[in-house]
Amino acid sequence: MDKWTEMQGFVESVRRGSFSAAGRQLDLSPSAISKLLSRLESRLGVRLLNRTTRTLSLTEAGHAYFQRCVDILDEIEDAEDALTGFGREPAGTLRINSTPGFAKHQLLPRMPAFQALYPKVTLEYQLTGQAVDLIGEGVDVAIRLGVLRDTSLVARKLGSSRRVICASPEYLAKWGAPETPHQLLEHDCLRLSTNDAFNQWQFESKNGTEKVDVKGRFVTDNVDALHQYALLGGGIVRLSVFMVGDDLQRGRLVPLLTDYRVEDQQIHAVYPHRKHLPAKVRVLLDFLAEQFSEPAHWS
Repeated sequence: MDKWTEMQGFVESVRRGSFSAAGRQLDLSPSAISKLLSRLESRLGVRLLNRTTRTLSLTEAGHAYFQRCVDILDEIEDAEDALTGFGREPAGTLRINSTPGFAKHQLLPRMPAFQALYPKVTLEYQLTGQAVDLIGEGVDVAIRLGVLRDTSLVARKLGSSRRVICASPEYLAKWGAPETPHQLLEHDCLRLSTNDAFNQWQFESKNGTEKVDVKGRFVTDNVDALHQYALLGGGIVRLSVFMVGDDLQRGRLVPLLTDYRVEDQQIHAVYPHRKHLPAKVRVLLDFLAEQFSEPAHWS
């Protein structure tokens, strides 16, 4: 049990970046976590973590030991989840990673119903526009938009959503509407600071494919801020229909360049390879597949 607790303290400290955050997760004080790690390093005879007043970083030995600890703790969880068919309910912390835009408009509104079905499951969200290391970060399920590049993950398709170029009526009344993709360079286009590819807008027509590296005076690291600024008349934006569908229907945003096709965006729930899928993950995947079985307004 002591070794298991030491492993938990070590893994959570690495994942969360501090003893205090690890302690909150494990219901232990930061000093207790620090003592666990010191005892572990003393027993192993090797330093696992480099510590400063603000950060923790893995040593070379720590990297190797961390992955083994993750595998062992996963095996313990698998063994417990194997008993689900013997009367155990899905339980425990379910860590979900998603983009902020998808979470706000599609995921979070559905999750109270999930927790009503599975009251012993605690939801923990990571909302970031960046793809993360699911195993290293301890993520159970991630929602990925676009092309899947990590072949080590298992994916379950939830649907697809096309992107749309749009602007508010106020912006168009003042600056006019572009008639070709190239004319976007004459406009303020709202851009994302964390993903250069996001700012390269691709269009398809009978004449072929055209890509425009858009410019503009508003840049942010948050897609939801792009949405809000477009509604305020701040510029032209390219966003998924699952975010702006209602705005388009109500006339708060106007679609542009509709003679051109903008790429579709695949939406998947992904999770690491596991010998036995934990019950909490399995019921979440089934729930999401049912919820997103008919995303008609995304197209």
